[in-house]
Amino acid sequence: MMYFGYIGPGAGFAFAGSFLTLILSVLASIVSVLFWPFRMALLWVRRRRGSGKARVKRIVFLGLDGLDPAITERMLDEGKLPNLARLRAGGTYSRLRTTFPALSPVAWSTFATGVNPGRHNIFDFLNRDLRTYAPELSSARVRPPQHFLKIGRLRIPLSAPVVEARRKSEPFWSILGRHSIASTIIRVPITFPPEAFKGRLLSAMCTPDLRGTQGTFSWFSSEPSETSVEGGVRQMLAADGDGYRGELTGPEDATTTGRREMRLPFRIQRTRDADWTLDIQSETHALALGKYTPWIRVRFRSAARIAARGIVRFLLTATEPSVELYATPVEIDPEAPALPISHPRYYAVYLAKLLGSFATLGMAEDTWALNEGAIDENAFLAQALSIQREREAMFFSALDRTRHGVLACVFDTTDRVQHMFFRHLDGGPHSHVIEDLYCDMDRLVGETMQRVDHNTALFVLSDHGFCSFKRGVNLNAWLHENGYLVLLDGRAESGEYFDGIDWSRTRAYTFGLGGLYLNLQGREASGIVEPESAGELTRELSARLTGLRDSTTGEVAITNVYAASEIYNGPYAGAAPDLIVGYARGYRASWDAAVGKTGSEVFTNNEKAWSGDHCVDPVHVPGVLFANRVLQVENPGIEDMAPTALDLFGVPRPAWMEGVSLAAGA
Repeated sequence: MMYFGYIGPGAGFAFAGSFLTLILSVLASIVSVLFWPFRMALLWVRRRRGSGKARVKRIVFLGLDGLDPAITERMLDEGKLPNLARLRAGGTYSRLRTTFPALSPVAWSTFATGVNPGRHNIFDFLNRDLRTYAPELSSARVRPPQHFLKIGRLRIPLSAPVVEARRKSEPFWSILGRHSIASTIIRVPITFPPEAFKGRLLSAMCTPDLRGTQGTFSWFSSEPSETSVEGGVRQMLAADGDGYRGELTGPEDATTTGRREMRLPFRIQRTRDADWTLDIQSETHALALGKYTPWIRVRFRSAARIAARGIVRFLLTATEPSVELYATPVEIDPEAPALPISHPRYYAVYLAKLLGSFATLGMAEDTWALNEGAIDENAFLAQALSIQREREAMFFSALDRTRHGVLACVFDTTDRVQHMFFRHLDGGPHSHVIEDLYCDMDRLVGETMQRVDHNTALFVLSDHGFCSFKRGVNLNAWLHENGYLVLLDGRAESGEYFDGIDWSRTRAYTFGLGGLYLNLQGREASGIVEPESAGELTRELSARLTGLRDSTTGEVAITNVYAASEIYNGPYAGAAPDLIVGYARGYRASWDAAVGKTGSEVFTNNEKAWSGDHCVDPVHVPGVLFANRVLQVENPGIEDMAPTALDLFGVPRPAWMEGVSLAAGA
């Protein structure tokens, strides 16, 4: 997983979405109650008709994002994963081939659709706008309301935000739905915005926060600081008697000209017994050093008095010598979502009413807050564990209620913790964290197995593995040194997102985590590479970069470079990067290169807490696959899971689906 904090689907949706959601939810509830008896009767008839060829009554996909086969196999051999060992002994275990590149949005999209990225259109976290070279989310686009009633400075939204899903092809749960087989899909990546199908879905990766970003935390301090932070905002706490005042930043007010950010004042103070309290919106909450508050519901009111509702947690991180307070990104309130985050729309509300508030942000574990020092390792682990427990409650509730059909749930704690704690594997007080995490996932598998009978097919899988990330490679710097990328006169480096690049003389560039692009004439707005010479340039770059050595360590930093034409096919293959760079273990695209910056050095040390990764040559980081059935396994890939699900329910695989069923005879 990679995180781009400020690249979001766009702000300005919050108030219009909240206003219209209330109306739609009330209408949907009335219609649902009126038609419930007829729907139940029709469902019974369809289920009887649609299950004739099924070999199972239920399929459970338990996704453990980033579970690494090497670590898993070692711990299996050491007897530390008894439940996964039992699953292997009674069924199947195999390494699971991942996608090019080995990124969660790419791999889980292939899991859902059974096709390569050239057919589902997700190649990275980011795309570039071919007109401006500016980055944009690859998975979703949100455009604010287009129609307003203007009264002086007020702008009252008369239409809803437009939310566009950019993943193409069709997920297997939609196909099953047409055959009267319902599915419950919980937090499978790249399901925002949710699409209509026969079943229930809670969106995951790329779901924005209330500000329209991919997660912007707040870091408050009583000491002034001019240091900026990445992925968040740093703000002052002003002294106020025996306490401090601050303001929580919310979304832009799209109902008035100027579009200023909305803010909520709050106050913290020490009590007589040396405890602390937080006062916000006429409510008082206890603050304990190093302990998160529960989710606090907040309302930002626009100039038009329309409320956008969110949820946030606070953490008092220090009281001496300065007072330090961390606030999570203000997330969309699942009880009053400003954007559709579930299907049906009321499913998120139902879960919140049943189980309590829960994180809705696509990447809710705040990796950037740990990177920037706003929280420490213990606070990050506490946050990750809390989110995991929320997910477990949803999963087991759905598992107990699902008698027929599919339940798929992805736990991303394994991914987030490994990203941040891989550096501790060499020793220290947190050297046990990753191994403890794998043991806890084994516990989760064991509890799932207790709820699974012989009519249920259980699959435990990961989308990719993991390795260390010690050195970054800035390919823009390499391209600059070798004459493929040219800066504007007088520039020694470019800024983020290609600021300072001379496109009239640049032939190749990179951004994101795995791709390298040609500045192609007729495709990019300022492209100069003629299509007739693109193939030759692609081969030249591939030859020069394959086997590229780190000038400091002497190690090979890039093991393979793959031409898009060799690994992708389908109607969207033309949107792919021209080359996919397969980094060696221990290397990855540098932080600067990921945001399109040209630095002065090609190779740099990675000094962030984010010290583990999988954005390397996919052959180095396969995932895992466990099943409670004997599968026909020969180099299985994550694209095989969708056709396997269809096959087990007796549903023919569509001709466009590339994966194959692993369940022949199972």
